[in-house]
Amino acid sequence: MTIPMTTIIPIRARATIRPRHGSGARPPAAGELGIDARGAKIVALKNTTARHHLVVCTLCSCYPRALLGLPPAWYKAPAYRSRAVSDPRGVLAEFGTRLPADVELRVVDSTADCRYLVLPLRPSGTEGWDEARLAGLVTRDSMIGVAPALAAGSQPRP
Repeated sequence: MTIPMTTIIPIRARATIRPRHGSGARPPAAGELGIDARGAKIVALKNTTARHHLVVCTLCSCYPRALLGLPPAWYKAPAYRSRAVSDPRGVLAEFGTRLPADVELRVVDSTADCRYLVLPLRPSGTEGWDEARLAGLVTRDSMIGVAPALAAGSQPRP
């Protein structure tokens, strides 16, 4: 599922192209990117070649609905919620995501007060792309951390 352009996608694209959010810079705050957090704190976690983030809510499936719409059924399932903590690499593998052994995998637990979004790695071959073009490569699953952004040659999913 690709998230509609009118929601969160342009935010990721902006964060990707703005130089101040480059390597080593702190991830952008929700307000800096034009996100209305609607009372909950939204934290953007930037994936790098050395670190990958995976979002879960182990308690009750907290999810940034105002930004991403309804959560997928698997996100709310007890199996995902427990295995994301006990076997995160196994969960990623089930989504087709395999990380090199030297990549640190951080699992972050959303709460009612704090929601997380993953800023996926910028796909290679997208240098010089504008926000609209980059936005087509960012999916809901890549912003949860179970999948990377689509490859530069991919067709965005409907």
